[in-house]
Amino acid sequence: MKLYVTRHGETEWNVQSKVCGTTDVELTEKGREQARKLAESIGGDIGLIISSPLKRALETSQIIASGRDILVKTDIRLIEQNYGIYEGVNWRDERFLANKRNFAFRYPGGESMMDVAHRTYGLIEELKEKVPDRAVLLVCHGGVCRVINTYFRDMTNDEFFRYSLGNCVLEEYEL
Repeated sequence: MKLYVTRHGETEWNVQSKVCGTTDVELTEKGREQARKLAESIGGDIGLIISSPLKRALETSQIIASGRDILVKTDIRLIEQNYGIYEGVNWRDERFLANKRNFAFRYPGGESMMDVAHRTYGLIEELKEKVPDRAVLLVCHGGVCRVINTYFRDMTNDEFFRYSLGNCVLEEYEL
C-alpha cells in the first residue's frame, strides 16, 4: 500500500509565524494555489483522501480531489496537536520551543506529541488493515506529518525537533 502525506496549504497564521494547532484558520490565496499545483502533480493512483476536519486541511483536500473520482473523508485523528497556551504565539517563542523538545510533556492546556503519535499511529495501523490495496493521501498538519514520518523512519530527538514538511509538499511511504 502506498501512503501519501501532505501538509495543508499556506494560512495567514503561517505567514505571521503563529503557532497554529487546533485553531481553525483558513487558507490564503497562495495556499489554495499551492493545493492546485499539488493536485496537478499527483498521479492517478490515489483512491482515497483522508483529511483533518480543520478548514485548512479540508479545503486543501477538496482542491486536490476536484475533478477526480476520489472520495474525501475526514478523521479527527489527523487534527493538529493542541498546543494549549501556545496557540497563536510566535513559533520562535523560547517557552514554546522548550516544550516542543519535550515530546512526552503536555503543553499546558493541550496535548503532548506522544498523544498525537498514539492517535496517528492508530490510524495508520487501521489503514493497513482496511485498505491494503489502495493508495491513500492523508492531508493534515505539520506536527502530524512529523509524527507520521517517525512511523516509517527512525529519527533522533534533534532530527524529530527539526523536521518540518512545507505547505503542500508531498511525502510518499510504502506500507
